[in-house]
Amino acid sequence: MTDFLEKTEREYQGEHDRPLRGYLRILTVYGGAVAAAAGLAALTGRKGPEQVGVLDLALMAGCTHKVSRLIAKDPVTSPLRAPFTRFEGASGPAELKEEPRNSVGELVSCPFCLAQWTATAYAAGLVFAPRFTRLVGATMTAVAVSDWLQLAYARLMRSAS
Repeated sequence: MTDFLEKTEREYQGEHDRPLRGYLRILTVYGGAVAAAAGLAALTGRKGPEQVGVLDLALMAGCTHKVSRLIAKDPVTSPLRAPFTRFEGASGPAELKEEPRNSVGELVSCPFCLAQWTATAYAAGLVFAPRFTRLVGATMTAVAVSDWLQLAYARLMRSAS
């Protein structure tokens, strides 16, 4: 089996460095976390909402966007990424550009990659602690909207001068 996996990885990578084993570990952790949450929900009799309303979806989307970018790009969270990435400079207003050193680095420095984890955590929060989760969602959505307003304001000020 190990030979098969190594051959598959070599053939897939070709000339590129693609850490398939690292990705497999990340997928295993994600699947395990989802299975554990589902198991805990079943054991405690918790159920997800019958449907996700428009307000919950908006909060989930705004929160997922902001938390994913916060973890992946914010200077303050760089100590969390430092073991897995290499600092390269600024990439935008209050955001850093970092080069991943491994598959975990790819995950923690990519807001698109983190979005699935963030949205899944939010969904679990709706099952286990809906009031607190909605408060966090509203807070992070407000921060995301504020970011967009700050960027729009800066752009308007540049165009006015």
